[in-house]
Amino acid sequence: MNSDLPYIIGFSKVLEIGPVKFSQVISLFGTAEKAWEAPISRFQPLNLGEKILAAIEKVRKETDPEKELKKCEKLGVSILTPADESYPKLLKEIYDPPFILYVRGQLKAEDAVALAVVGSRRMSSYGYSVIESLVPPLCFAGLTIVSGLAFGVDAAAHKAVVSARGRAIAVLASGVDRLTPTANAKLGQTIISDGLGAIISEFPLGTDPQPFYFPRRNRIISGLSLGVLVIEAADKSGSLITAHSALEQGRDVFSVPSSIFNSVGIGTNKLIKEGAKMVLSPEDILSELDIPSLKGTVKASNSYPLTEEETALFSSIETDELHIDEIVRRSDLPISKVNSVLTLLEIKGMVKNIGNGYYRKIK
Repeated sequence: MNSDLPYIIGFSKVLEIGPVKFSQVISLFGTAEKAWEAPISRFQPLNLGEKILAAIEKVRKETDPEKELKKCEKLGVSILTPADESYPKLLKEIYDPPFILYVRGQLKAEDAVALAVVGSRRMSSYGYSVIESLVPPLCFAGLTIVSGLAFGVDAAAHKAVVSARGRAIAVLASGVDRLTPTANAKLGQTIISDGLGAIISEFPLGTDPQPFYFPRRNRIISGLSLGVLVIEAADKSGSLITAHSALEQGRDVFSVPSSIFNSVGIGTNKLIKEGAKMVLSPEDILSELDIPSLKGTVKASNSYPLTEEETALFSSIETDELHIDEIVRRSDLPISKVNSVLTLLEIKGMVKNIGNGYYRKIK
């Protein structure tokens, strides 16, 4: 174990110190341990200001670094720093990568091929249908979906990943022991317990979310990802902050168009107007990312047992052909749901779209 780790954890509790200032501390002292034990007067060359110096003093008096490490171990929380091989490589490339990541669950090498999915907390039924149509195919194609576990688009994207048994990373603006919002805590626990991904944060255990923590969280969401997909966003929203972070980090920005009469879709349309890549299908994202390993590698259908809805729709399609209107009538499901399920059945190689709204079961 890195002997400096307990002290890195200690400094993460000084919430006024971010990655840039922490790097200055290490440059001056050499190690976090030496900095932790140094008289506060030794910090003067860094010009941190009285407020930050007072915060360092307070945290050092109240914190036992070794106990904090043991607390993480007891809760099954892993700690990553940029020096660790398993620290996400894409995140390490940004201007201000977190100097510490608290992880519940498991990050895997395959999570390097990731897409962030963000959007409005007040998502409409249209946004929900978009997620159902786009996220499962992207999961089957091998993309890990990154989001923030918030209400609306975030939670819907994570739920779609869980249903598809894909990979998910949820980034919090709180400690990983505080799955927030609490209404989505069960969803976060499912991601962990089912081995589908990880809950991560740069904030120490016990941290409650604050409004000014979310921009810091958003840069991690985009930093972990090859690109950011925005699904419904108001003119001024946190999702646009994530999109702009992605641009600053040299990542792709994708946007799903919304109705001009939809107030929670103004931001997505503006992104397209400003040059974001418009998305109408999963292929628009896969083609733009141009990842050869993803093309033609959709997992075999037997790797993913059919859901009840997929089984019902598959049974209703005859071997000759059947129009989607008739499929909707037989299934008694809304057309948005039928379109989503048919897309999944196509990806699983079980039905074929033969054009003009007709589908055929593949023998």
